[in-house]
Amino acid sequence: MSELLKDSKTKTSIWQSAWFNLLGRFAALIVVFAFFAYMVEDGRFYSARNMENIARQSAVYATAALGMTLVIITAGIDLSIGSIIALTVVGVAWILNLPSGEGFLIDDYPVALPIFAVIGGVLLAAIAGAANGLMVVGLRITPFIVTLGTMGMFRGLAKGIASEKDIYPPTSTWISTIMDPTIMNPDRKWMILPPGVWLLLFSAIGAAVLLRYTRLGRHIYAIGSNEETARLCGVPVGRTKIVVYMLAGFFAGLAGLMQFSFISGIGQPTTGIAYELFVIAAVVIGGASLMGGEGTILGSIIGALMITILYMGGQQMGWPKWVQEMVIGAIIIAAVALDQLRHRGKG
Repeated sequence: MSELLKDSKTKTSIWQSAWFNLLGRFAALIVVFAFFAYMVEDGRFYSARNMENIARQSAVYATAALGMTLVIITAGIDLSIGSIIALTVVGVAWILNLPSGEGFLIDDYPVALPIFAVIGGVLLAAIAGAANGLMVVGLRITPFIVTLGTMGMFRGLAKGIASEKDIYPPTSTWISTIMDPTIMNPDRKWMILPPGVWLLLFSAIGAAVLLRYTRLGRHIYAIGSNEETARLCGVPVGRTKIVVYMLAGFFAGLAGLMQFSFISGIGQPTTGIAYELFVIAAVVIGGASLMGGEGTILGSIIGALMITILYMGGQQMGWPKWVQEMVIGAIIIAAVALDQLRHRGKG
């Protein structure tokens, strides 16, 4: 009898373990990819060009999901991510469009100004994220309400900066090419992947190292597991939350640079609408718990890839958009239900 109980506990611990959770998400990704690879005719789905397109299309969601992962691990949420992406896009375009005498600054500083635009756009996004954190901590209002409000505020600010119309920089810069394909371009083939995808990979490594090997990472997991206990153990809960939301803004700013490239270098204040839903979905599908305390960077990237594969596979098979949306919605519900079952087992 005791051996049976011991075996049952072992099985339960395996079911509840983080590695089993991550392995299950990866297996689901393989199954979804294999399904479309088999169903799409002539091997078009697993061609080199389509694989690159999957990486490019998922990069914006995955990069923003890096910051959202940190937020959700602390048992928070950020509904303003899409608006911060739009704010970054508009900020970059606005700087590139600055006048100088009878011309534009970009004509006088063709190298320096794009760099300044990148720094300015990402800094603006990080400040917006820090504002979220300050309001969550300072006003003691739930993150859902705070970021629901700032979702409108940041979108309105982007429209105000752009005077409610698209900003067209006078000339194209390297910023608008960071997501351009490389496989079919002889001049860029040596890159293997677009610069934006490399940016995602390096950012993901940095975020994973932060979570796994730094004191801040341990504090993030501690707050999500039990905020009151973390506070009693000396964790600076308020300061950590502010940093987490600022990092969420920072990663949304990097995603904004990629979005700027996708929309051909235009400052479009209406871009990124509903992106927060896809980003949250990617994190949840990747295994993060909305109750906090659980989540991985790799899992969130897997979630972003799964969403992209479902959309692209559905398009290539001729599925109506409503079918694609229903399938993704069902997968989100299944992921949350699975998380609930795991936590119920722990209880």
